Amino acid sequence: MRAVADYQFGRGVGAELFPKGANIVFSRRTRRIRYIYLDGKRLATMRPTDGMLSLSIRGARRIVEGVASATCFVRVQDDVSKFIAEGGDVFAAHVVKADEEIRAKDEAVVLDGNKKVLAVGRAMLSGEEMKAFKRGVAVKVRRGCTDEG
Repeated sequence: MRAVADYQFGRGVGAELFPKGANIVFSRRTRRIRYIYLDGKRLATMRPTDGMLSLSIRGARRIVEGVASATCFVRVQDDVSKFIAEGGDVFAAHVVKADEEIRAKDEAVVLDGNKKVLAVGRAMLSGEEMKAFKRGVAVKVRRGCTDEG
Protein backbone atom coordinates (compact mmCIF):
# COMPACT_ATOMS: atom_id res chain seq x y z
CA MET A 1 0.00 0.00 0.00
CA ARG A 2 2.82 2.43 0.85
CA ALA A 3 4.67 1.25 -2.24
CA VAL A 4 1.64 2.05 -4.40
CA ALA A 5 1.48 5.58 -2.92
CA ASP A 6 5.22 6.08 -3.53
CA TYR A 7 4.87 4.91 -7.13
CA GLN A 8 1.75 6.96 -7.79
CA PHE A 9 2.62 10.24 -6.02
CA GLY A 10 6.39 10.23 -5.49
CA ARG A 11 8.98 8.85 -3.11
CA GLY A 12 8.19 9.29 0.59
CA VAL A 13 4.45 9.82 0.15
CA GLY A 14 3.48 6.33 1.35
CA ALA A 15 4.99 6.74 4.81
CA GLU A 16 3.39 10.17 5.26
CA LEU A 17 0.00 9.22 3.87
CA PHE A 18 -0.29 5.92 5.76
CA PRO A 19 1.38 6.20 9.18
CA LYS A 20 1.43 3.42 11.73
CA GLY A 21 -2.04 2.96 13.09
CA ALA A 22 -3.79 3.35 9.75
CA ASN A 23 -6.72 0.95 9.48
CA ILE A 24 -7.10 -1.11 6.32
CA VAL A 25 -10.56 -2.33 5.31
CA PHE A 26 -10.79 -5.26 2.93
CA SER A 27 -13.59 -5.94 0.46
CA ARG A 28 -15.78 -8.76 1.73
CA ARG A 29 -16.34 -10.08 -1.76
CA THR A 30 -12.83 -9.92 -3.27
CA ARG A 31 -10.78 -9.90 -0.02
CA ARG A 32 -8.59 -7.11 -1.46
CA ILE A 33 -7.71 -3.77 0.12
CA ARG A 34 -10.58 -1.33 -0.42
CA TYR A 35 -10.30 1.61 2.05
CA ILE A 36 -7.60 3.07 4.29
CA TYR A 37 -8.65 5.02 7.40
CA LEU A 38 -6.81 6.95 10.08
CA ASP A 39 -8.65 7.82 13.31
CA GLY A 40 -11.92 6.79 11.69
CA LYS A 41 -11.51 9.17 8.73
CA ARG A 42 -10.96 7.86 5.19
CA LEU A 43 -7.60 8.74 3.64
CA ALA A 44 -7.83 6.82 0.40
CA THR A 45 -9.68 4.18 -1.58
CA MET A 46 -7.89 1.54 -3.60
CA ARG A 47 -9.48 1.38 -7.05
CA PRO A 48 -10.32 -2.21 -7.98
CA THR A 49 -9.92 -1.55 -11.71
CA ASP A 50 -6.22 -0.66 -11.67
CA GLY A 51 -5.00 -1.03 -8.07
CA MET A 52 -4.22 2.68 -7.74
CA LEU A 53 -5.34 5.04 -4.99
CA SER A 54 -8.10 7.64 -5.04
CA LEU A 55 -7.48 10.25 -2.37
CA SER A 56 -9.89 11.88 0.02
CA ILE A 57 -9.46 15.55 0.91
CA ARG A 58 -7.87 14.45 4.21
CA GLY A 59 -5.42 12.21 2.38
CA ALA A 60 -4.53 15.04 0.00
CA ARG A 61 -3.91 17.39 2.94
CA ARG A 62 -1.54 14.86 4.53
CA ILE A 63 0.49 14.77 1.31
CA VAL A 64 0.59 18.58 0.93
CA GLU A 65 1.61 19.13 4.56
CA GLY A 66 4.15 16.31 4.74
CA VAL A 67 5.79 15.74 1.35
CA ALA A 68 6.80 18.77 -0.69
CA SER A 69 8.34 16.56 -3.39
CA ALA A 70 5.07 14.80 -4.31
CA THR A 71 4.26 14.85 -8.02
CA CYS A 72 0.48 15.18 -8.15
CA PHE A 73 -0.21 18.89 -7.68
CA VAL A 74 -2.11 21.28 -9.93
CA ARG A 75 -2.16 24.93 -8.86
CA VAL A 76 -5.00 27.16 -10.09
CA GLN A 77 -5.81 30.87 -10.17
CA ASP A 78 -7.22 32.18 -6.90
CA ASP A 79 -10.29 33.69 -8.56
CA VAL A 80 -11.68 30.20 -9.37
CA SER A 81 -10.86 28.66 -5.97
CA LYS A 82 -14.41 28.86 -4.61
CA PHE A 83 -15.88 27.20 -7.72
CA ILE A 84 -13.38 24.33 -7.55
CA ALA A 85 -13.75 23.92 -3.77
CA GLU A 86 -17.47 23.38 -4.36
CA GLY A 87 -16.71 20.53 -6.78
CA GLY A 88 -16.37 22.33 -10.13
CA ASP A 89 -13.94 20.94 -12.69
CA VAL A 90 -10.57 22.58 -13.32
CA PHE A 91 -10.23 24.08 -16.80
CA ALA A 92 -6.85 24.36 -18.51
CA ALA A 93 -7.21 28.14 -18.82
CA HIS A 94 -7.14 28.43 -15.01
CA VAL A 95 -4.05 26.28 -14.39
CA VAL A 96 -1.10 28.30 -13.11
CA LYS A 97 1.27 25.39 -12.47
CA ALA A 98 1.09 21.62 -12.87
CA ASP A 99 3.65 18.95 -12.06
CA GLU A 100 5.19 17.69 -15.28
CA GLU A 101 5.03 14.08 -14.04
CA ILE A 102 1.21 14.11 -14.17
CA ARG A 103 -0.21 11.95 -16.94
CA ALA A 104 -3.78 11.82 -18.17
CA LYS A 105 -5.95 9.67 -15.85
CA ASP A 106 -3.59 10.17 -12.87
CA GLU A 107 -4.92 11.22 -9.48
CA ALA A 108 -4.44 14.98 -9.00
CA VAL A 109 -4.58 17.31 -6.00
CA VAL A 110 -5.81 20.81 -6.84
CA LEU A 111 -4.28 23.68 -4.84
CA ASP A 112 -4.81 27.42 -4.66
CA GLY A 113 -1.97 29.97 -4.60
CA ASN A 114 -1.43 29.43 -0.85
CA LYS A 115 -1.07 25.63 -1.26
CA LYS A 116 -4.48 25.00 0.30
CA VAL A 117 -6.18 21.83 -0.95
CA LEU A 118 -9.26 22.74 -2.98
CA ALA A 119 -10.17 19.40 -4.53
CA VAL A 120 -9.07 15.94 -5.64
CA GLY A 121 -9.83 14.34 -8.96
CA ARG A 122 -8.60 12.71 -12.11
CA ALA A 123 -6.32 14.47 -14.58
CA MET A 124 -7.75 14.66 -18.09
CA LEU A 125 -4.53 16.10 -19.53
CA SER A 126 -0.84 15.67 -18.80
CA GLY A 127 0.89 18.30 -16.67
CA GLU A 128 2.53 19.84 -19.74
CA GLU A 129 -0.77 19.95 -21.61
CA MET A 130 -2.51 21.62 -18.66
CA LYS A 131 -0.07 24.53 -18.89
CA ALA A 132 -0.04 24.71 -22.70
CA PHE A 133 -3.75 24.39 -23.47
CA LYS A 134 -6.16 27.28 -23.03
CA ARG A 135 -9.37 25.25 -23.44
CA GLY A 136 -10.87 22.08 -22.05
CA VAL A 137 -11.05 20.29 -18.72
CA ALA A 138 -7.67 19.71 -17.09
CA VAL A 139 -8.89 17.90 -13.94
CA LYS A 140 -12.25 16.20 -13.53
CA VAL A 141 -12.95 16.95 -9.86
CA ARG A 142 -14.30 14.07 -7.81
CA ARG A 143 -14.60 15.91 -4.50
CA GLY A 144 -14.17 19.53 -3.47
CA CYS A 145 -12.98 20.56 -0.01
CA THR A 146 -16.39 22.00 0.96
CA ASP A 147 -17.92 18.55 0.33
CA GLU A 148 -15.68 16.78 2.83
CA GLY A 149 -14.33 19.40 5.20
